[in-house]
Amino acid sequence: MACTVLETNYVRSIFSELQVHIMRMEKDALGEVAVPDEAYYGAQTQRAIENFAVGDECLPKEFLLSLARVKQAAAQVNAELGLLDASVVDAISEAAEEIISGTIGLDAFPLRIWQSGSGTQSNMNMNEVLANRASELLGGKRGVKSPVHPNDHVNKGQSTNDIFPTAMHVSVAMALSERLLPSLEKLQTVLDEKVAAFADIVKIGRTHLQDATPLTVGQEFSGYAAQIRQARLSLEQALPEVCQLAVGGTAVGTGINTHPAFGLKVAERLASSTGLPFVQQENLFAGLAAHDAIVRLSGTLRSLAGALFKIANDIRWLGSGPRSGLGELQLPANEPGSSIMPGKVNPTQCEMLTMICCRVFGNDAAIAFAGTQGQFELNVYKPLMAHAILQSITLLADGICSFADKCLQDLTVHEEQVRAHLDRSLMLVTALNPHIGYDSAAALALQAWREGKTLREVALASGLLTEDQFDTWVQPADMTKPKGIGV
Repeated sequence: MACTVLETNYVRSIFSELQVHIMRMEKDALGEVAVPDEAYYGAQTQRAIENFAVGDECLPKEFLLSLARVKQAAAQVNAELGLLDASVVDAISEAAEEIISGTIGLDAFPLRIWQSGSGTQSNMNMNEVLANRASELLGGKRGVKSPVHPNDHVNKGQSTNDIFPTAMHVSVAMALSERLLPSLEKLQTVLDEKVAAFADIVKIGRTHLQDATPLTVGQEFSGYAAQIRQARLSLEQALPEVCQLAVGGTAVGTGINTHPAFGLKVAERLASSTGLPFVQQENLFAGLAAHDAIVRLSGTLRSLAGALFKIANDIRWLGSGPRSGLGELQLPANEPGSSIMPGKVNPTQCEMLTMICCRVFGNDAAIAFAGTQGQFELNVYKPLMAHAILQSITLLADGICSFADKCLQDLTVHEEQVRAHLDRSLMLVTALNPHIGYDSAAALALQAWREGKTLREVALASGLLTEDQFDTWVQPADMTKPKGIGV
């Protein structure tokens, strides 16, 4: 007597727990392949598992979910164009929705990024999973390619060469709009709050790591806020180019074996379902052979990482101490800083963020080189580029949120230390330039430094100015804005 579906699933679960695989035999163009019976993937994925057992980096979740979205849109467009039966399309769409919702887990997509440079193995992995699940939904079984076929139905009107970069662009655009840009908005808000909170705290500036003229802590933080604002604007400006999709180009950009309206309609459906301005790329040959939009975006991420590195490093240095460093900022104590030194507080969020920036720099170098590998009609570094760009976006988004919440939010100024540094600085002498001249002012500063005296002491002893004149002319707060003689 035949087992019910419930009984079959129970047997599968028991064998799975025992780490024993029941195998099913499948056929592809090269012959028979043994595939684990519980797997939603099929013969081509199994061959790829065996042929590309390299490293442990899989394609990111964001990419796989976007690939499922693209396949769902493609099936729906094929139905709209009268090219696929409605029942098949409904089953493919439902299977895709199960992947997007997590009902079908990522274990159905075990392939590493180190595979064919077009991503063929991952495209077929998705085709097989969708076909097998859609077949089940229509009363069929896994592994028999009926009633839903991975190539003839799920991949209809498509090639890996146009679908993989389409999914790459969809996943990158969604990660930008849903994760990185909101993270930057949060960071910018926190920085703007600090600009206002620290607006009246005058401190000594530093150039070349040496004392310089005063500014306010708020002015210093306004520079950080401006860097983030510009980085955010640059990413927003990059988004429309990323939203141009290669779908419809099929094998080499000519659109062979697809309906002329297919790519345009798939882009429209993706735009409708995500709320992002997806369109079909104007030149599909460029869409397959070059990935300049990804290269340019990576460069923008590199610039953002450079800004974040500067900000985090400044805060790390300004918070150094507490007794033997600059000690002008007080960083929140989130966790014990040392396994041997009790009571130590380290700038851990700053270090976390700067390490992320280093990874982004490395990813950008890989993406930049990969972008040069578009020989003739196809770039063959697509999986590497997809992995690197999505990793950069994810790390930056997570790191920025953590830095804003666990470092900047509760960051305070050690005003007593700031004032002590300001009072000891010899560069306050700059305020005397308009009154006694550069050379005389320089002589006073050097004398104070050599003799270990304050600037005020040597200035008054010099006879070049009176006590009232010194106190009137050397006002640190006045030095934080443009002012000349007589102004």
